[in-house]
Amino acid sequence: MLLKIVWKNIVSKKLTSILSVLLMMLGIGIISLVLTLGKQLEEKFSKNVAGIDMVVGAKGSPLQLILSGVYHIDAPTGNIPMSEVENLRKNSFVMEVIPLSMGDNYQGTRIIGTTQRYLKHFNAEIQQGITFENDLEVVIGYNVAKEQNLKIGDQFESTHGYDKEAEEHHEKKYTVKGILKYNNSVIDNLILCNLSSIWALHEHEEEHESESAHEKEITCALVKFRNPLGLITVPRQINQNTVMQAALPAIEINRLFKLMGIGIDALKYLALAIIIISGISVFITLYNALKERKYELALMLSMGGKRATLFLMLLLEGIFLSLTGWFLGIFMSKGGLLFASGMLNKAYHYSFEQNLIQKEEIYLLVAALLVGIFASIIPAIGIYKINITKTLAKD
Repeated sequence: MLLKIVWKNIVSKKLTSILSVLLMMLGIGIISLVLTLGKQLEEKFSKNVAGIDMVVGAKGSPLQLILSGVYHIDAPTGNIPMSEVENLRKNSFVMEVIPLSMGDNYQGTRIIGTTQRYLKHFNAEIQQGITFENDLEVVIGYNVAKEQNLKIGDQFESTHGYDKEAEEHHEKKYTVKGILKYNNSVIDNLILCNLSSIWALHEHEEEHESESAHEKEITCALVKFRNPLGLITVPRQINQNTVMQAALPAIEINRLFKLMGIGIDALKYLALAIIIISGISVFITLYNALKERKYELALMLSMGGKRATLFLMLLLEGIFLSLTGWFLGIFMSKGGLLFASGMLNKAYHYSFEQNLIQKEEIYLLVAALLVGIFASIIPAIGIYKINITKTLAKD
């Protein structure tokens, strides 16, 4: 019965109730979306960079080298001689070097020449078929198989560069030998082959460009050190004495997140301000309702209604408005995440996971409830100040 009265009171003030719910929805939705995007981006970036102490590549922007070599979302800085990478492998501080060679794509998906060690680094497992062994054999990531509709035994021509509309290599075709299980890392969005496949496809181009271009080149290499001393000495040696550039993922990614953090914090403060405005809106709605319905409430009290029951009724109205705003806000956040995931996947072959309810969203539920309670408690206390005789006599 009480809930029925609460609902009728809310419906009787449609416009103000809708405004309060919309404001709460906007605030909760923005905070939830920002938290979810930030958390998933950080998890993905951390997972992909785990176990990589340094990336070496051509001289240029260190952040660009990290984004292209580790996350495959930017153009590489250039090529480096394979002989320089082999020299680095002999360094006593270096435990492991994984070479990567890029330069082609298939329908926008990057084709990466590497070694079997790259698969082991990500703990990648074969779902169907076998891994690449010979030239022009490839294994494809889980998302690639799904989106490009590629199967074991399929053959395709690669396209030069990272634009799917660029010139195709008609002379040789890749063959799909294996499909990887879902790995929740960058490897899900890549086509992998051995280094010599990439060299074989570009050999004739190098010959045309330079007669002396016989030395093998790669795009970059992922390096792991034996101990922390390597981090102190090796990057400086590389930057000063070689044609290569050394970039440290931990430093570059921290710098990137610091830059992104300014925008994320600004959005959080904006959303908090909207939630507070929503609370003020609920307060004004209930306060005005108390004044408008003073005679009606006094009449209910004179007929035996309890002040505690009417107090609870106003409190429930505030809580109901806040909870409705929270539900719609979370719905808005999930829709926003789906949209952002689609856009990111289209541009960079990255996507976000859709989770049900996260821990932070439970905290937002508590915050929404508190806003609803605080916004309605002052009007609700007004119930105890109603003088039944004077109010009924006046009206």
